Amino acid sequence: MNYWSSIIRPTKILFLCLLLYSKLNAQQVPNSVCFYYNWYGSKSIDGDNYHWKHPVMPENDKDTTKQMFPGNGEIGANYYPSFGEYSNCDSNVIKLHMQQLASAGFSIVAVTWLGRDDYTYKSLPLIFKYAKINNLKICFQIEPCVRKTALSTVNEMQFIIEQFGNEEAFYRDGTTKKPMFFVYDSYVIQASDWSKVLSRNSDELIFRNTIYDSDVIGLFCWKEDTSFFQQAGFDGIYTYFASHGFTFGANPDNWNYLKTFADKLHLKFIPSVGPGYNDNRIRPWNKKNTKDREKGRYYDRFFEDALSCNLEWIGVTSFNEWHEGTQIEPAQSYKVDDALYLDYEGLSEDYYLTRTLYWLNKWYMQKIK
Repeated sequence: MNYWSSIIRPTKILFLCLLLYSKLNAQQVPNSVCFYYNWYGSKSIDGDNYHWKHPVMPENDKDTTKQMFPGNGEIGANYYPSFGEYSNCDSNVIKLHMQQLASAGFSIVAVTWLGRDDYTYKSLPLIFKYAKINNLKICFQIEPCVRKTALSTVNEMQFIIEQFGNEEAFYRDGTTKKPMFFVYDSYVIQASDWSKVLSRNSDELIFRNTIYDSDVIGLFCWKEDTSFFQQAGFDGIYTYFASHGFTFGANPDNWNYLKTFADKLHLKFIPSVGPGYNDNRIRPWNKKNTKDREKGRYYDRFFEDALSCNLEWIGVTSFNEWHEGTQIEPAQSYKVDDALYLDYEGLSEDYYLTRTLYWLNKWYMQKIK
């Protein structure tokens, strides 16, 4: 080893250590996304206990089930939040949530978008306020109720950018300055319809090459979806589901294949890990997809699989999708009448927040080597 190499190599190591320390100290890991639900309400703030009150979902058109969990201790979830049945329009709740998301290492929060006329809309100023304070960036996941056509989806994105695009906490790519949107169940709409509004070769560029141009990420479910994404004009794919193997995309064994596919098309690939899956209260017919948390081991395996795929992005499903039991938000032991809620099996209430920070930091360390 010559003199200069003996100097340069330790200097590079020192630089990487300092960079890592700064990132760990700030606890914000780049390109880490957490899906966040702002659809919870209370009677005192929102006029109703939205989403804590929840029906049992029918299995199919022939299922005549009409059971309702009324809330006030009887909620549509198998776990019960440590913070109780909160409202996403309570400033104390949003302040705490953004602190928790930042403490878990996330840099990006994907908030569910149900439209400008939905009660959830009034939670957004609080979310942007406290996201800014905690150095978080906000993007959106467009839900099916406003994703009725490809054109209406683009219109929703344009509205969001007009309303929130100047917020400091609004996510924009560091290089291109483009916003990012996730589109849930994007496959429901034909690829040819998406292509009309997302393709850069469209006759009418109402979205691309305008001030609204964004990175639009579609949901990848089955292997056959490769042809869909070759035609539709999306900028990336995501897998979302936290039930291992629920779809082709939700199986980490397939992530190297999907990353290769995405790389060839110059698409972002954003797979999701999750701590478990349990929607037995609202979908009692879906027990085959239940995934036990195994005292945190399920989450660890998901992250271990992710780390083996050389990922540039990673998502976590979810911060607070309580209905499907994918939440990393703190949960408490709770019993009301005959309802006994699950807890984190002897682990601390905030275990999944601290474990997420551990894994995100490990992933980041692997990326910068």
